[in-house]
Amino acid sequence: MNIYILTSGEYGSRIVNNIAKSFSSSIVGIHEVPPDLPEFIDDVTSYVPDNLPQADLIVAVGLIGDINLIAPLVATETGAKSIIISVHKPSAVPPGLMSEIKDNSGDKVVVFAKPFCSLKPMGDPFIDEFTGKLGKPVMTIEGDEFIKKVTVIRDAPCGCTTFIAEELEGVPVEEAEYIGDIKFHNYPCQASMTLDRGLGDTILHVAGYISKEAVRRGLGFSMKSAVVDMETCNTEGEECDHLCVQSCPQVKVGVDTILIGEDNRAHIDPASCGCCEQCLGECPYGSIEIVKKRFDIKKEE
Repeated sequence: MNIYILTSGEYGSRIVNNIAKSFSSSIVGIHEVPPDLPEFIDDVTSYVPDNLPQADLIVAVGLIGDINLIAPLVATETGAKSIIISVHKPSAVPPGLMSEIKDNSGDKVVVFAKPFCSLKPMGDPFIDEFTGKLGKPVMTIEGDEFIKKVTVIRDAPCGCTTFIAEELEGVPVEEAEYIGDIKFHNYPCQASMTLDRGLGDTILHVAGYISKEAVRRGLGFSMKSAVVDMETCNTEGEECDHLCVQSCPQVKVGVDTILIGEDNRAHIDPASCGCCEQCLGECPYGSIEIVKKRFDIKKEE
């Protein structure tokens, strides 16, 4: 697989450095986009690099606003059929710009990863090859009372998962979820803390929930989650309208954190629940609360 990267700014540089660790022999070119370009550009064609090589996958990281429109143009010039565009802040690729990029991409597969660490295999051969190493983090954890070994199966594109894994070895297993959260912020994540209206949360927070899920699945348990009171949950009530599902930031990035079961009750996955409390405020019956206890989940092997 040949990868061509469009990058800009400090965020882009960090991602590129980590991509190079996993795909150094696959990168056929890197184009640095100036970070001070205007958000709105009438004609982006002049920003398309010259003498482009053949590529299979275009990865755009750190680009803000209309300059992202060069991604499908570069894909056409290189022959690439697959495009990944990382969204690390709300202004990077607003919904209208996403639609424009898709319209300009023809038969190419375009994925908008918001945040980049939410990226999962999706049936495209080149994007799936990329997510074989980088994307939504996956780790295995070995140990009894204390963690003995952490193996990263899939790193976050920024390298955060590897950093957390190194810091978790030797810590008590029941403190690992909490310590993993601290190390996520220590790395630190460079996604935006500006509210993303599409998510109802910040992109940095959602990245944190994704990182937390990787640690929990590695452990085989969670120490904290939102929980539904099945006696008062009333999804058939006039006031419900499944507001808990609609408000969950994890659901909005494609995670089945809250599902309506065959019993017509809401069920919350303790592995992926970010404990953001959005659903607590939305439930008209007050049926959801945050519970601190050990929830056993399927362990990543």
